[in-house]
Amino acid sequence: MAVSKAWDWGQGAAPIWLTPSEESYCCAQKWKEQGVRSVLDFGCGLGRHTVYFAEQGFQVSAFGLSEEGVAHLKKWAEDESLPIDACVADMMRLPYPDNRFDAAYLYHVISHTDSNGIRAILSELTRVLRPGGRVFLTLCSKESRSYRDAGYPKLDENTVVKTGGGPEDGIPHFYVSLDEIFPLLADYEIERIRHTNDCYSGGSRLDSWHYFISAILTK
Repeated sequence: MAVSKAWDWGQGAAPIWLTPSEESYCCAQKWKEQGVRSVLDFGCGLGRHTVYFAEQGFQVSAFGLSEEGVAHLKKWAEDESLPIDACVADMMRLPYPDNRFDAAYLYHVISHTDSNGIRAILSELTRVLRPGGRVFLTLCSKESRSYRDAGYPKLDENTVVKTGGGPEDGIPHFYVSLDEIFPLLADYEIERIRHTNDCYSGGSRLDSWHYFISAILTK
């Protein structure tokens, strides 16, 4: 199983990482309508989603592997007078009791592992969610150039390790096909899966495919 490695925010603290993703706005609205109260920001980075969900009135807990990232979030929450519970933790060993949360937001985070690690992470997610808990998560797609053509070293048939410098240097990335999602989420009712390609951003062409998944814990 791959050892979790923190993102180097000294190399990757671009403005985008301080702005909530578009999907978080939709989730917040839906979750309000569905009676969600407690939310776990799963792998919080610098805190962009943690702060946004707290501003929307949710009871928010958050964790990340980077001490620098969590410290940034705590200062941000203090400045905004937001009651956020944030800590440093590994997503394979969550510091929360069973059945703790109504919903969890997992945006571009749980793919940073290998095939064994993803199962451990999803087991922990299932443990801390309440039955009927709602999830929004993303997974890297095998259609991405970084999996198909970049020539990165492979840890297993689903996992490459990005190299060449930058904030993700040495960090594993787990990839799936559509058919491989369903057994991974066997404890969930999958509401919707979208398959999207970030093909252009910041003046550069990209070929980065992800699955965006909405699901409900049925266990």
